[in-house]
Amino acid sequence: MKEISGKVFIVSGAAGGIGQELVNRLSQSGAIVVATDVDEIALQKVSTMTRVQTIACDVRENADWENVFHRAAALGPVYALINAVGVLKPGYIDAVTPKDINFHIDINVKGVMLGSAIAAREFKRAGAGHIINIASLAGVAPIPGIGLYSASKFAVRGFTLALAAELREFGVFVTVVCPDAVKTPMLDLQKDYPEAALTFSGNAPLTAADVANAIVESIGTDIPELTLPFWRGVFAKTASALPGLAPMLIDTLRRAGLENQSKYQK
Repeated sequence: MKEISGKVFIVSGAAGGIGQELVNRLSQSGAIVVATDVDEIALQKVSTMTRVQTIACDVRENADWENVFHRAAALGPVYALINAVGVLKPGYIDAVTPKDINFHIDINVKGVMLGSAIAAREFKRAGAGHIINIASLAGVAPIPGIGLYSASKFAVRGFTLALAAELREFGVFVTVVCPDAVKTPMLDLQKDYPEAALTFSGNAPLTAADVANAIVESIGTDIPELTLPFWRGVFAKTASALPGLAPMLIDTLRRAGLENQSKYQK
């Protein structure tokens, strides 16, 4: 991990879950953090942390992103952008609405792309910096039952890996983080939906602290992709590379997921 004390970080989706834990971890490490979220009331939870400035930001709006970077630059050169923003609504594809599609793509994909594009310009000009986008193992292997979320995270992963290749020669690091299920409000949202059983097919969920700690440890290192835990990442990549195996795996994983989901509900 690179020394981060005194460096300026922007964290989107900072009002809860992994984003909130990241703000806390960065602040404790001496970083200056600009914490952004569309939920201004929930954002107040991080406003009392040391060296943290909160700014309301709708990630779907480029003007909001421009404002965030402008205000962050007043605190010093921005060193890193961490996109922790993300939404999920379970459901099979034949039951989704156009609103559901816009919800996932506008926030999970468009929001990450807009922020990353500004950061790419700023960091390329500076010859340093780090962009970290949080995707999911659902962006490594397709997950039926949360297909819109899975597709959006595939987009984030592909975009981030392409961006990493574009910026490497300019001294800018870019990393996509793909965690398994994480015990956050997003996981709680899925506990009563049988469609989301595959989300629960692994062992005990990661914690927000597990993911935040792994991200902080990766700062300033040239790691294009981080899967958490590693072995589930290998499993997901194998399943994605050999889609013909999916029918044989899904039934087994769904049974395990339904059992774990039932335990999680309790």
